[in-house]
Parts: sequence; C-alpha cells; structure tokens
Amino acid sequence: MSIVKINVLTVPEEQRETLEKRFAARAGAVESSDGFEWFELLRPVEGTDTYLVYTRWRTEEDFQNWMAGRGQAAHGGGSAEGGERPKPAATDATLWSFEVVQQAAPKQG
Repeated sequence: MSIVKINVLTVPEEQRETLEKRFAARAGAVESSDGFEWFELLRPVEGTDTYLVYTRWRTEEDFQNWMAGRGQAAHGGGSAEGGERPKPAATDATLWSFEVVQQAAPKQG
C-alpha cells in the first residue's frame, strides 16, 4: 500500500495568508510526479497554529525522487525575483511518515 508524508508547519496567524498564497501559486507542482497519489493543505480551525500538508505516495522511493528533484525547487531551492528568497511563512516544520495499512472509501450506490 501507499505511504503518507505529513509536513507539520507552525505558522503564526499573521503568516497564514502568505503560506496559503504560496501553496496556491505552486498548484500543480507535485501532481504530475511519478508515484504521487494525493495532496491536501489543512488549515487549523481553532486552538493551534499548526498547518498539516498531507501527501500520499505509491512508494518511499517515489517520494524521495520527488524531494531530490522537483520537491527541492518547490521547497525553496529557487529564488524570488531580484535574487532573494522570501522569508519562510512557517516558524517550524516537522515531517511525519506513515505506511497505509488500511483504507476505506464511500460505498457507491
């Protein structure tokens, strides 16, 4: 079965809009990657400043290949116009890794 990567981002309230705009601006950056299965950006509703970036991959190797290539550029490997990289919106980031051992989908009909 698949593997799941959850990037846990601590984002101060004043940086939330910046983070969401940056993700929106690079929409499509991961979808065509080999082994990519799913992406979700989860905004905290209350009581926390933690965003979750959920991705699902066919294999760990597929995720690592993306990180070594397009993922590196998507995560700050490039620079903004004028040569300076923008200040990160998150003040902390942690990557959680999981294997999918069971899944369910809504029944049709």
